[in-house]
Amino acid sequence: MGAATGALAILLQRLGNPGNMGICVACMLRDISGALGLHRAPMVQYLRPEIIGFVLGSTASSLMGREFRARGGSAPLVRFFLGFFAMVGALVFLGCPWRALLRLSAGDANAILGLLGLGAGVWVGVAFLKSGFTLGRAQRNDPRTAWMMPALMAILLVLLIASPQFGRVDGKPAGPIFASLQGPGSQHAPIVASLIAGLSVGALAQRSRFCTVGALRDIILVKDFHLLGGVIAMVVTAFVLNLLFGQFRWGFEGQPIAHTSHLWNFLGMLLAGLAFTLAGGCPGRQLVLSGEGDADASLFVLGMLVGAGFAHNMSLASSAAGTGPYGPAAVIIGLAFCIIVGYFLRRTDVGVI
Repeated sequence: MGAATGALAILLQRLGNPGNMGICVACMLRDISGALGLHRAPMVQYLRPEIIGFVLGSTASSLMGREFRARGGSAPLVRFFLGFFAMVGALVFLGCPWRALLRLSAGDANAILGLLGLGAGVWVGVAFLKSGFTLGRAQRNDPRTAWMMPALMAILLVLLIASPQFGRVDGKPAGPIFASLQGPGSQHAPIVASLIAGLSVGALAQRSRFCTVGALRDIILVKDFHLLGGVIAMVVTAFVLNLLFGQFRWGFEGQPIAHTSHLWNFLGMLLAGLAFTLAGGCPGRQLVLSGEGDADASLFVLGMLVGAGFAHNMSLASSAAGTGPYGPAAVIIGLAFCIIVGYFLRRTDVGVI
């Protein structure tokens, strides 16, 4: 699974996706958020087919494996805000855990700070888990509700292909679906290639339970290195292909869609890692679970979509020039939220604290 993801990420990059962003769940959800008009940053708007493929690939795989089940009700609103703040942290760093690994495989040294922050966030999250933190047990839902997220992705696919433009701004066609004319949002592989890659990754991730945050969590919590092999395979495969294609360039400066603020690269991913751990998995894993019928994971994903809209509308997101004006403050607020959630949702012998 890890090797396939690394290879497909580099292939998508060769076919048109932005540099070091062959696959990035956070960046692609941000682009979808912009395409739906949740933010108006003109450089990052596109209905990324890869995300649609991740969910639908997971749905197909879970149906074949008889694992497609409607479930939910495990602190849904808390999960929504964990997704919200996870996205804020990821957009301060500029990438999800998968992109952090892909950036490192291409020589972006800034990714080291992000990965250290991710590890620190997972470590803090594991400390809460050891002290009794839980969001509660999910319950079985009406089987028909399991189709909500796959249906949403099918609608997004129709909107991507149809690209309706019946809105008007200054007399020119605009919306309801927006698409960048320049910048990262305008850089993308052909739709069919992106969709096939997404379906493949979604199906493989569903079968393998691939999760970067889960790999770190299991190592810290129970000394289980099972998931780590996939993470290493992803980095090594992408590293070899970057060398073959002449895309490896070591250093901090001038890396694609990256900034050099070490402190906020670290703290941004610390926030993301902590939020992912409290919610039970990295953003890729959350997408896969949403495709299986998990309403809690779906709410986490929707929280990330809304978080991306806020991050760009409220000047929280970073760019290659550095952190956004209010990004650092948002990271501190997000860390405070996660620590409060982690502390007060612990269960002890006398009940919930």
